[in-house]
Amino acid sequence: MTTIAVLADPPREGFVLPELANSSPLSEAEVAELYAEMLKDTFVAAAKSGGDLLVNYRPDDAIPDEFAGEMSSEEELRELAEEALEDVTLGEDEEIRFEVQVGETFAGRAGNTATHLLEQESVDSVAIVDGTAPMLTRKDLDSAAMKLRRSEVVLGPAEDGRAYFVGLKDTIDFTEAYATPELETLTKKGVDAGHEVDFMPTMTNVRTGEDLRSLVPLLNARIAAGRIVPVNTATYLHELGLRVEEVDGKREIVR
Repeated sequence: MTTIAVLADPPREGFVLPELANSSPLSEAEVAELYAEMLKDTFVAAAKSGGDLLVNYRPDDAIPDEFAGEMSSEEELRELAEEALEDVTLGEDEEIRFEVQVGETFAGRAGNTATHLLEQESVDSVAIVDGTAPMLTRKDLDSAAMKLRRSEVVLGPAEDGRAYFVGLKDTIDFTEAYATPELETLTKKGVDAGHEVDFMPTMTNVRTGEDLRSLVPLLNARIAAGRIVPVNTATYLHELGLRVEEVDGKREIVR
């Protein structure tokens, strides 16, 4: 069974996805809400999968004072998870774990989480996701778990050489493991450790306005065709009235 660790931040204005706010029509408040909705869809996918959901949250003392909230980081994310999973039926012995992140960088936090789970808790496999790939479904997570039976490393490619999913059956060296381009770097880390590396389908990892510009038409098209969409993310983007049009010869997100 795979433990799916969602490395999550409290969805606070200006703190989460700052590049998206700077490169899209969305305000910092709207970006924070979008991040929250994407996290909720990630929690749902993980909870419905055959794996165990672990919410790995940023501790309050690792968040700059200007982004302090009325609730603690853990309290915000517990409330968000409770809202997301309100209609999800969990197994009798199944519960959502919440554990604090340890490390100064994302690679450090991911590495500490993965290494602890694999070596100290002896889980079969671990997946690291950051909650910004809303098209990730239960089916995708279960497929990745199957791939991890044959390969020690399974990666989910995203635009611009990034990785939205890192699955491990054995440890790798996480030192600068997310250096650009993340997908190549993580693959090399796996190969250097003597592991087999496999890949999941490419998905949009929403971090910039360009990423959002890729996601919006996909969601709008799937809604029009009556296909499955990440409900929380799709509903919020629909409420914002976003679409992609050609403006002065360039594709742009408009309301």
